[in-house]
Amino acid sequence: MEKLNISVGLDIGTTKIVAMIGRENDYGKLEILGIGRTKSLGVHRGVVNNITQTIQSIQQAVGEAEAEAGFKIDEVTVGIAGQHIRSLQHSDYITRANSEVVIDEDDIDRLINQVYKLVMLPGEEIIHVLPQEFKVDGQAEIKEPIGMYGGRLEANFHVVVGQVSSIRNIGRCVKSAGLDLEGITLEPLASANAVLSQEEKEAGVALIDIGGGTTDLAIFKDGIIRHTAVIPFGGNVITEDIKEGCSIIEKQAELLKIKFGSAWPGENKDNEIVSIPGLRGREPKEITLKNLSKIIHARVVEIIEQVYLEIKNYGHEEQKKKLIAGIVLTGGGAQLKHLKQLVEYITGMDTRIGFPNEHLAGDSDEEVTSPLYATAVGLVMDGVRRSRKKKEDMALEEAQMDDGALEAGTMGEETITERKTKERRSLLDKLTERLKEFLDNAE
Repeated sequence: MEKLNISVGLDIGTTKIVAMIGRENDYGKLEILGIGRTKSLGVHRGVVNNITQTIQSIQQAVGEAEAEAGFKIDEVTVGIAGQHIRSLQHSDYITRANSEVVIDEDDIDRLINQVYKLVMLPGEEIIHVLPQEFKVDGQAEIKEPIGMYGGRLEANFHVVVGQVSSIRNIGRCVKSAGLDLEGITLEPLASANAVLSQEEKEAGVALIDIGGGTTDLAIFKDGIIRHTAVIPFGGNVITEDIKEGCSIIEKQAELLKIKFGSAWPGENKDNEIVSIPGLRGREPKEITLKNLSKIIHARVVEIIEQVYLEIKNYGHEEQKKKLIAGIVLTGGGAQLKHLKQLVEYITGMDTRIGFPNEHLAGDSDEEVTSPLYATAVGLVMDGVRRSRKKKEDMALEEAQMDDGALEAGTMGEETITERKTKERRSLLDKLTERLKEFLDNAE
């Protein structure tokens, strides 16, 4: 089996760590070759708080995936999330020396690199700089300024910022688990790639990824990411509430939530009761399903209202920023019964559950198409994109070397296309390289 086309996504979550091995088939769809899932022990709200336990969980998940796929892996694409992620809007401009020359990629890179020099709070680092709209000499709403004339190039940016130490800790865990870091991706972006269609991104959509420790939000409009936020609540808080409210242990609370939980108390009758075995010979506990769904409902409403506040802050009420495609729910928490109806009721926006099956091969296992694995599928897709780009770059270099050998005088010089290719590398790849350098130096 050719290893080149194979990519591995590693989703380090609060409740679970998923390693997913996949490759692109002849039709451009994703074939999942192996999947490993273990309980995440050293992560709290998306942030590593126990290195040793996290390394063990990663090794176990990767081992399971390798056993299913039938071969060893050495590189992974990792997702980062957690309560330390925040985003901000920023505008910047450059003045061009010669307005008689058309704007090219060098100008855009210069502008983006200028944003990277922004002074952040101590211990923070810019992860993504995503251009939104450009202005050329005051002319607004330009999506693609390359090829235009102008002296002043301005842009609005969506800047995603994260805690340096948290990102480095994830890098350290991956490296200590005997793996190389192929790339880093923001988890809401990975989930969005897996479950959203291009039409939804154009029309305007809010993706809500309800994980164990955090709820991630990503807003798209006109095909561009407009807003990201991480709310430090997820499915675990609901389990905690059930545990406290019903005076039972966490394991039982989690099972109750999954089997009988509902976000809508009205649908349960008063006489529906579930019996929980008592601890060490104690009397069993009887819990009414109406009470259970009241506990769940209260916490879910709180989470949705916080997310909706973020959506309103983006400006969803304005006609220009209206999100026509509404809300897409994904992540493990999206499997809660009647959640879709509750979200529609609170926000008044169209809602659907996002399954990552659009990009998967037709014969994929049903388990993989669960919203639970949306982030992992998105990370594998990102890995596939990277390896495809690597191949294209290699082919381009080879072609240029051949051309260079034929044309006298071009040997030893860097061709324009080659330089462009280097500059075109995504900013995340640069972050990955910086992180790799840091980890190598730390040893």
